[in-house]
Amino acid sequence: MYRILSLFCALTCSAFAGDIQLTLPPVVYATPDVPMSIYHDNIVLTETPETYRFEFACKLGMNEDRRWTLTPSDADVGDHPLAVTVKDAAGKVLEQGRTTLHISPRKSISTKPLRLLIVGDSLTHASFYPNEIARLLATPGNPKVTLLGTHKPAGAQPGVAHEGYGGWRWTDFLTKFAPEVPGVTAGPLARKATSPFVFPAEDGKTGVFDLQRYFKEHCDGQPPDVVTFLLGINDCFGADPNNPDAKINEVLDNADKLLAAFHKAAPNAKLAVGLTTPPNARQEGFTANYKDKYPRWGWKRIQHRIVQLMLKRLSDREKDGIFIVPTELNLDSVEGYPNNNGVHPNPVGYAQIGASFYSWMKAKL
Repeated sequence: MYRILSLFCALTCSAFAGDIQLTLPPVVYATPDVPMSIYHDNIVLTETPETYRFEFACKLGMNEDRRWTLTPSDADVGDHPLAVTVKDAAGKVLEQGRTTLHISPRKSISTKPLRLLIVGDSLTHASFYPNEIARLLATPGNPKVTLLGTHKPAGAQPGVAHEGYGGWRWTDFLTKFAPEVPGVTAGPLARKATSPFVFPAEDGKTGVFDLQRYFKEHCDGQPPDVVTFLLGINDCFGADPNNPDAKINEVLDNADKLLAAFHKAAPNAKLAVGLTTPPNARQEGFTANYKDKYPRWGWKRIQHRIVQLMLKRLSDREKDGIFIVPTELNLDSVEGYPNNNGVHPNPVGYAQIGASFYSWMKAKL
């Protein structure tokens, strides 16, 4: 019953409340000795989060200036109700919401080897958060893990592979194809021009999406146990901040197609969709990248709405193999970003994304 109430809040509080649109996922995942936080700025829609009062009611964790945070211990394992109240400077209650804090045991119940495929855009290509996932999965209490994928950029640690490409969108993994020109588009260049899941048709000029062939040729003939997805920035960055829903729903239609294809080809795989990450808190990061064309507040409004619609479209889809990972909560929009980039975190921020995916895996595996 508590989960139902939490989900109701996550999907409705932003629709009926005020301008700050408090938005929470149904569950926040954590694991012993892995820091986990909910940053105030990441759950509301405002240019000035510091002018509001955020109160967290939970028997664990502590509320600081910009976040609620905890590093769980083994004694904290279990489910814990967590309520959030947002007040104005005078103490008037503006919005309230609930979620569940789920802390998984340090030692996984399953000892079966895990096959993991990580899919994403430039945040994945940078390889910092895949590296962090691999590092955490290598700690005691976890099964042996194989990271699948054809892409091994310079930043990837030994044993780390994925399918993450700069500028890519959900639809690119379904359709992106360019005929290979010998000596011109082989190797890494071809990888940027053609989806790893799309193969040449008999004529060599068109592409065919074929996950079974991908599994056969690049995954030792076995499908992954878990596929993570972190996409949405490139799809929606140019949307109208004042009216982004049509574009976002079009993008989520493409997400549904890719997720459905994976569920059909790997029906036992868990498909973990990361909620689109928040922007750098500094306008200067956006000025450095985009001058005045794409301001921070414009993308913040779009990103917040993406999260709301992802929650609406993808919640309670376990029968389709789909699970939500609240990667948007645990990313510090100040300390987790460099001064000169609007959407790409620094190593601190990337590690926080990796921790969110890892804690979700501990809960589901």
